[in-house]
Amino acid sequence: MPRQIDYYFSFQSPWAYIGHKPLREVVSTYGLKINYKPVLLLELFSETGGLPLAKRHPVRQRYRMVELQRWRDKRGLNFHLKPKHWPFNARLADGLVIAAIEAGHDPDPYLQLAYPAVWELELDLADPAVLTQLADQAGLPGRELVERTASDAIGTAYEQNRHDAMAADVFGSPAYVLDGEVFWGQDRIDLLADALKSGRGPYRPAG
Repeated sequence: MPRQIDYYFSFQSPWAYIGHKPLREVVSTYGLKINYKPVLLLELFSETGGLPLAKRHPVRQRYRMVELQRWRDKRGLNFHLKPKHWPFNARLADGLVIAAIEAGHDPDPYLQLAYPAVWELELDLADPAVLTQLADQAGLPGRELVERTASDAIGTAYEQNRHDAMAADVFGSPAYVLDGEVFWGQDRIDLLADALKSGRGPYRPAG
């Protein structure tokens, strides 16, 4: 039985986008199963002591912009630092992942299109028509999934992911949880790969 990773993310997060290809490479190398768990970031931030971007000190905001440029170069990507339709309400875009899984589909082809749709193509992922088109391009039943995504049931599952994140000590996006050990941020993917390669047990907070 393959080892599993709980993958907490939101399409709001540029870091989740930056890290998705390296994550897929690790998953392929080690034959992992991903449990996709999109999560509402603003509430997760507020409950774990974080601040939304607009409320962070200007020093932190400026440093974030420098880091985005560094990692854009490092990962060989070409994206906008401030996309036209960002920030946006990610409820539908994130929820479509849940709806796809519920319907028995692999959501990753959709993720591979939706991340660059935000950050490279500057599309509006709060627009149901855009989401329908992306899902169709990913080989999924777009209209059907978008309609399901707007339901209370998907909203409840989305909220449950937030509770799961809190229970797992996850506080941001992306976070990769292996055997209960949290790897926060796309810049921790190498450490995740090291843990898998070594076969070590999970680290736990000291004390």
